[in-house]
Amino acid sequence: MVKGINFTSSRGLISNLKRGQVLPSWVPQEQAKSTFLHILGTLDEGDSGRICFENTDLMQMKREESSAFRNKTIGFIFQFHQLLQDFNALENVMIPALILGNSRTTAMERSKMLLDQVGLFDRLHHKPSQLSGGEQQRVAIARALANSPKLLLADEPTGNLDEETGRQVMELLLKLNQENRTTLVMITHNQKLAMETNSKFRLENGLLNQE
Repeated sequence: MVKGINFTSSRGLISNLKRGQVLPSWVPQEQAKSTFLHILGTLDEGDSGRICFENTDLMQMKREESSAFRNKTIGFIFQFHQLLQDFNALENVMIPALILGNSRTTAMERSKMLLDQVGLFDRLHHKPSQLSGGEQQRVAIARALANSPKLLLADEPTGNLDEETGRQVMELLLKLNQENRTTLVMITHNQKLAMETNSKFRLENGLLNQE
């Protein structure tokens, strides 16, 4: 639940999300998009209000607590995949699990499973420069799911892809959302993409409204 948050780009946001729900938001303003996601992802703080997750007020957390919560509970997918160029696909997906404290064996097994789930089992040892744009974004999706997050935040996940590849990535995200019951908050400037989902919201002038 995001309630009564006040900050420069978005104010008075009220949203109640259930596990497994998809919240696609069409955002015409770049600044509002970034601020909204940063607040939800505990990367930034609002001036006032509350962000409650399973009865915990995230805005009351200390920095160390927020960092641990973020790594365990939230998965991020960026418009630009943000993969580490010196590591292959498997290693990129393993990193969040290793940071969380999982053994290398456990992290590797889950990462292989996730890469297989996104159709890249034959690309495990390819570095980002050896992958297409769509493949890179699928690796990023697998990485975001490495720690079985309850909340997945997607910032323009198809914004850097051609229309067909973007459609495939969107279908994959919705499929994984259903299979893993991960709540998905997707921010996009693409109104057509937002319209393809069952429920949609518009974030503009500080207000989040269902359309």
